[in-house]
Amino acid sequence: MKSIFSLHWLKSIQPRKQRKYRFNAPLHRKGSFLNAPLSKDLQQKHNVKTLRVRSGDRVKIQRGQFKSLEGEVSRVDVAREKVYVSGAELAKKDGGKVSYPIHASNVLIVSLKDDKRRMKKVNK
Repeated sequence: MKSIFSLHWLKSIQPRKQRKYRFNAPLHRKGSFLNAPLSKDLQQKHNVKTLRVRSGDRVKIQRGQFKSLEGEVSRVDVAREKVYVSGAELAKKDGGKVSYPIHASNVLIVSLKDDKRRMKKVNK
């Protein structure tokens, strides 16, 4: 029986194995897919280009129909590799609103939520 997940898929250049790696990855590995670029001033301040998006961070959407919208991350779905930003909502036919999922690479982190553990990791 073939294994459900293997690190050997990452070494392959075949697109099907790369997709298989991302789809079948365990949650602790999928968290690394949620990295987003930092704004220029945050890059200079922390000497890091990307960080994992967390709820409470302020982000600016760079791509899609909500481009240039700035808001706070309300939810991060690690299993689906999506970020939900307050203000990026679709209207439903019954008048309700539903949050719009955005990939983490399509947002720019403008300000970070104060998190002592994350700051300790960044400022090494």
